[in-house]
Amino acid sequence: MKVVIIEDEQFTAEDLASVITELRDNYEVVKILSSISEAKKYFLQHNDFNLIFSDIHLGDGLSFEIFKSIPLRSPVIFCTAYDNYAIEAFKANGIDYVLKPVNRKNILEAIEKFERLSTPVKEGNPVMTELLELFKHKSFEKASPSILVHQKDKIIPIKMEEIAVFFIRNEITSILDFNGKVYSISETLEEIELLERLDFFRANRQFIVNRKAVKDVSQHFARKLVLNLSIPFTEQILVSKEKTPLLLKWLKNN
Repeated sequence: MKVVIIEDEQFTAEDLASVITELRDNYEVVKILSSISEAKKYFLQHNDFNLIFSDIHLGDGLSFEIFKSIPLRSPVIFCTAYDNYAIEAFKANGIDYVLKPVNRKNILEAIEKFERLSTPVKEGNPVMTELLELFKHKSFEKASPSILVHQKDKIIPIKMEEIAVFFIRNEITSILDFNGKVYSISETLEEIELLERLDFFRANRQFIVNRKAVKDVSQHFARKLVLNLSIPFTEQILVSKEKTPLLLKWLKNN
Protein backbone atom coordinates (compact mmCIF):
# COMPACT_ATOMS: atom_id res chain seq x y z
CA MET A 1 0.00 0.00 0.00
CA LYS A 2 1.35 3.42 -0.98
CA VAL A 3 0.61 6.27 1.43
CA VAL A 4 0.87 10.05 1.07
CA ILE A 5 1.08 12.29 4.17
CA ILE A 6 0.03 15.95 4.16
CA GLU A 7 1.46 17.63 7.26
CA ASP A 8 3.32 20.94 7.69
CA GLU A 9 5.13 19.97 10.90
CA GLN A 10 8.14 17.91 9.82
CA PHE A 11 8.60 16.06 13.12
CA THR A 12 4.90 15.13 13.25
CA ALA A 13 4.98 13.94 9.63
CA GLU A 14 8.09 11.81 10.15
CA ASP A 15 6.68 10.35 13.37
CA LEU A 16 3.40 9.46 11.62
CA ALA A 17 5.29 7.86 8.73
CA SER A 18 7.30 5.79 11.19
CA VAL A 19 4.19 4.59 13.03
CA ILE A 20 2.43 3.63 9.80
CA THR A 21 5.32 1.55 8.50
CA GLU A 22 5.84 -0.08 11.90
CA LEU A 23 2.19 -1.09 12.07
CA ARG A 24 2.13 -2.42 8.50
CA ASP A 25 5.31 -3.66 6.83
CA ASN A 26 3.54 -3.68 3.44
CA TYR A 27 2.77 0.05 3.67
CA GLU A 28 5.15 2.56 2.08
CA VAL A 29 5.04 6.33 2.64
CA VAL A 30 5.86 7.57 -0.86
CA LYS A 31 5.58 11.31 -0.25
CA ILE A 32 5.28 13.87 2.55
CA LEU A 33 3.66 17.16 1.49
CA SER A 34 3.79 20.26 3.66
CA SER A 35 1.38 22.73 2.05
CA ILE A 36 -1.75 23.10 -0.08
CA SER A 37 0.21 24.46 -3.03
CA GLU A 38 2.74 21.61 -2.91
CA ALA A 39 -0.03 19.02 -2.61
CA LYS A 40 -1.95 20.39 -5.59
CA LYS A 41 1.14 20.26 -7.80
CA TYR A 42 1.94 16.71 -6.68
CA PHE A 43 -1.58 15.33 -7.14
CA LEU A 44 -1.85 16.80 -10.62
CA GLN A 45 1.10 14.63 -11.64
CA HIS A 46 0.72 11.53 -9.45
CA ASN A 47 -2.10 9.14 -8.67
CA ASP A 48 -0.18 5.97 -7.84
CA PHE A 49 -1.09 5.81 -4.14
CA ASN A 50 -3.79 4.11 -2.08
CA LEU A 51 -4.32 6.21 1.03
CA ILE A 52 -3.81 9.78 2.25
CA PHE A 53 -3.19 10.92 5.81
CA SER A 54 -3.85 14.66 6.01
CA ASP A 55 -3.70 17.37 8.63
CA ILE A 56 -6.51 19.93 8.25
CA HIS A 57 -4.73 23.12 9.36
CA LEU A 58 -1.78 23.85 7.08
CA GLY A 59 0.37 26.95 6.86
CA ASP A 60 -1.42 28.20 3.72
CA GLY A 61 -5.00 27.24 4.63
CA LEU A 62 -7.26 24.24 5.19
CA SER A 63 -6.43 21.01 3.37
CA PHE A 64 -10.07 20.73 2.22
CA GLU A 65 -9.06 23.17 -0.54
CA ILE A 66 -6.92 20.42 -2.07
CA PHE A 67 -9.75 17.91 -2.31
CA LYS A 68 -12.25 20.48 -3.56
CA SER A 69 -10.04 21.52 -6.48
CA ILE A 70 -8.55 18.16 -7.48
CA PRO A 71 -10.73 15.04 -7.96
CA LEU A 72 -9.01 12.25 -6.03
CA ARG A 73 -10.36 8.75 -5.57
CA SER A 74 -8.06 7.75 -2.74
CA PRO A 75 -9.63 7.79 0.74
CA VAL A 76 -8.37 10.27 3.32
CA ILE A 77 -7.75 9.88 7.04
CA PHE A 78 -7.77 13.35 8.60
CA CYS A 79 -5.58 14.12 11.63
CA THR A 80 -6.37 17.37 13.43
CA ALA A 81 -6.24 19.09 16.79
CA TYR A 82 -9.81 20.38 16.29
CA ASP A 83 -13.11 18.52 16.44
CA ASN A 84 -15.17 21.02 14.40
CA TYR A 85 -14.62 19.70 10.89
CA ALA A 86 -16.18 16.23 10.83
CA ILE A 87 -18.88 17.09 8.29
CA GLU A 88 -16.43 18.76 5.91
CA ALA A 89 -14.04 15.82 6.29
CA PHE A 90 -16.70 13.34 5.16
CA LYS A 91 -17.30 15.50 2.09
CA ALA A 92 -13.59 15.36 1.17
CA ASN A 93 -13.16 11.58 0.74
CA GLY A 94 -12.74 11.26 4.50
CA ILE A 95 -13.13 7.78 5.99
CA ASP A 96 -11.86 8.61 9.47
CA TYR A 97 -11.14 11.59 11.69
CA VAL A 98 -8.31 11.24 14.23
CA LEU A 99 -7.84 13.92 16.87
CA LYS A 100 -4.30 15.03 17.72
CA PRO A 101 -2.13 14.19 19.49
CA VAL A 102 -2.39 10.91 17.58
CA ASN A 103 -1.10 7.65 19.00
CA ARG A 104 -0.41 4.16 17.71
CA LYS A 105 -3.84 2.91 18.82
CA ASN A 106 -5.72 5.64 16.92
CA ILE A 107 -3.62 5.18 13.78
CA LEU A 108 -4.05 1.39 13.91
CA GLU A 109 -7.83 1.75 14.24
CA ALA A 110 -7.88 4.15 11.27
CA ILE A 111 -5.79 1.78 9.13
CA GLU A 112 -7.99 -1.18 10.07
CA LYS A 113 -11.05 0.82 9.07
CA PHE A 114 -9.43 1.64 5.72
CA GLU A 115 -8.67 -2.04 5.17
CA ARG A 116 -12.23 -3.09 6.01
CA LEU A 117 -13.63 -0.52 3.60
CA SER A 118 -11.16 -1.60 0.91
CA THR A 119 -12.46 -5.16 0.86
CA PRO A 120 -15.20 -6.03 -1.68
CA VAL A 121 -18.58 -4.87 -0.46
CA LYS A 122 -20.81 -7.78 0.41
CA GLU A 123 -24.42 -7.78 1.42
CA GLY A 124 -24.61 -7.47 5.16
CA ASN A 125 -21.12 -6.00 5.52
CA PRO A 126 -21.45 -4.34 8.98
CA VAL A 127 -19.04 -1.51 8.19
CA MET A 128 -20.84 -0.50 5.00
CA THR A 129 -24.22 -0.90 6.69
CA GLU A 130 -23.10 1.48 9.43
CA LEU A 131 -21.82 4.05 6.92
CA LEU A 132 -24.92 3.85 4.75
CA GLU A 133 -27.14 4.38 7.78
CA LEU A 134 -24.99 7.32 8.85
CA PHE A 135 -25.36 9.07 5.50
CA LYS A 136 -29.00 8.04 5.10
CA HIS A 137 -30.07 9.65 8.34
CA LYS A 138 -27.30 12.27 8.38
CA SER A 139 -27.13 11.82 12.12
CA PHE A 140 -23.68 13.43 12.27
CA GLU A 141 -25.18 16.71 11.04
CA LYS A 142 -27.27 16.89 14.20
CA ALA A 143 -24.19 17.02 16.39
CA SER A 144 -23.56 20.32 18.08
CA PRO A 145 -19.86 21.14 17.67
CA SER A 146 -18.00 23.15 20.25
CA ILE A 147 -15.36 25.83 19.90
CA LEU A 148 -12.31 25.32 22.08
CA VAL A 149 -11.05 28.43 23.87
CA HIS A 150 -7.79 28.65 25.80
CA GLN A 151 -7.91 30.47 29.12
CA LYS A 152 -4.68 30.41 31.11
CA ASP A 153 -3.94 26.71 31.68
CA LYS A 154 -7.44 25.51 30.76
CA ILE A 155 -9.16 24.54 27.52
CA ILE A 156 -12.89 25.33 27.63
CA PRO A 157 -15.39 23.91 25.10
CA ILE A 158 -18.19 26.33 24.26
CA LYS A 159 -21.13 25.02 22.25
CA MET A 160 -22.10 26.86 19.10
CA GLU A 161 -25.59 27.68 20.37
CA GLU A 162 -24.03 29.49 23.35
CA ILE A 163 -22.15 31.88 21.05
CA ALA A 164 -23.84 35.16 20.06
CA VAL A 165 -21.20 36.61 17.74
CA PHE A 166 -17.91 35.66 16.13
CA PHE A 167 -15.91 38.80 15.39
CA ILE A 168 -12.50 40.15 14.47
CA ARG A 169 -10.93 42.88 16.59
CA ASN A 170 -7.31 44.01 16.18
CA GLU A 171 -6.78 41.10 13.76
CA ILE A 172 -7.74 38.57 16.46
CA THR A 173 -10.79 36.31 16.09
CA SER A 174 -12.98 36.30 19.18
CA ILE A 175 -16.39 35.16 20.35
CA LEU A 176 -19.03 36.82 22.51
CA ASP A 177 -21.28 34.38 24.35
CA PHE A 178 -24.80 35.05 25.58
CA ASN A 179 -23.46 35.71 29.08
CA GLY A 180 -21.46 38.64 27.74
CA LYS A 181 -18.07 36.93 28.04
CA VAL A 182 -15.45 37.41 25.32
CA TYR A 183 -12.87 34.77 24.39
CA SER A 184 -10.13 34.67 21.76
CA ILE A 185 -10.05 31.63 19.47
CA SER A 186 -7.59 30.21 16.96
CA GLU A 187 -10.08 29.63 14.13
CA THR A 188 -10.68 32.20 11.40
CA LEU A 189 -14.15 33.34 10.34
CA GLU A 190 -13.63 31.41 7.10
CA GLU A 191 -13.10 28.22 9.10
CA ILE A 192 -16.23 28.92 11.15
CA GLU A 193 -18.20 29.25 7.90
CA LEU A 194 -17.14 25.73 6.93
CA LEU A 195 -19.33 24.41 9.75
CA GLU A 196 -22.34 25.41 7.60
CA ARG A 197 -24.57 26.37 10.51
CA LEU A 198 -27.89 27.70 9.23
CA ASP A 199 -28.45 29.57 12.51
CA PHE A 200 -25.40 31.78 11.86
CA PHE A 201 -25.03 34.52 9.24
CA ARG A 202 -21.84 36.09 7.86
CA ALA A 203 -22.81 39.77 8.04
CA ASN A 204 -19.50 41.06 6.63
CA ARG A 205 -15.77 40.39 6.84
CA GLN A 206 -15.72 41.05 10.57
CA PHE A 207 -18.84 39.40 11.97
CA ILE A 208 -20.77 36.11 12.03
CA VAL A 209 -23.98 36.40 14.03
CA ASN A 210 -26.23 33.88 15.76
CA ARG A 211 -29.91 34.25 14.80
CA LYS A 212 -30.91 34.09 18.47
CA ALA A 213 -28.78 37.17 19.15
CA VAL A 214 -30.55 39.39 16.60
CA LYS A 215 -33.15 41.65 18.21
CA ASP A 216 -34.05 43.70 15.13
CA VAL A 217 -32.66 45.40 12.03
CA SER A 218 -32.50 49.12 11.33
CA GLN A 219 -31.70 51.26 8.28
CA HIS A 220 -28.29 52.84 7.79
CA PHE A 221 -26.81 55.27 5.31
CA ALA A 222 -26.14 54.16 1.73
CA ARG A 223 -28.95 51.61 1.93
CA LYS A 224 -27.07 49.43 4.38
CA LEU A 225 -28.66 47.69 7.34
CA VAL A 226 -27.56 47.46 10.97
CA LEU A 227 -28.06 44.31 13.03
CA ASN A 228 -29.10 45.19 16.58
CA LEU A 229 -28.38 42.51 19.14
CA SER A 230 -30.33 41.41 22.20
CA ILE A 231 -27.17 41.56 24.33
CA PRO A 232 -24.72 44.47 24.87
CA PHE A 233 -22.14 44.74 22.07
CA THR A 234 -20.09 47.84 21.33
CA GLU A 235 -19.41 47.10 17.65
CA GLN A 236 -21.78 48.16 14.87
CA ILE A 237 -22.67 45.22 12.62
CA LEU A 238 -23.40 46.47 9.09
CA VAL A 239 -24.88 44.47 6.21
CA SER A 240 -24.30 45.71 2.67
CA LYS A 241 -27.01 46.37 0.10
CA GLU A 242 -25.84 43.33 -1.89
CA LYS A 243 -26.25 41.05 1.13
CA THR A 244 -29.62 42.42 2.22
CA PRO A 245 -31.73 39.81 0.33
CA LEU A 246 -29.71 36.99 1.88
CA LEU A 247 -30.11 38.53 5.32
CA LEU A 248 -33.87 38.92 4.99
CA LYS A 249 -34.21 35.32 3.78
CA TRP A 250 -32.11 34.10 6.68
CA LEU A 251 -34.18 36.06 9.21
CA LYS A 252 -37.39 34.70 7.73
CA ASN A 253 -36.33 31.05 7.67
CA ASN A 254 -34.58 30.83 11.04
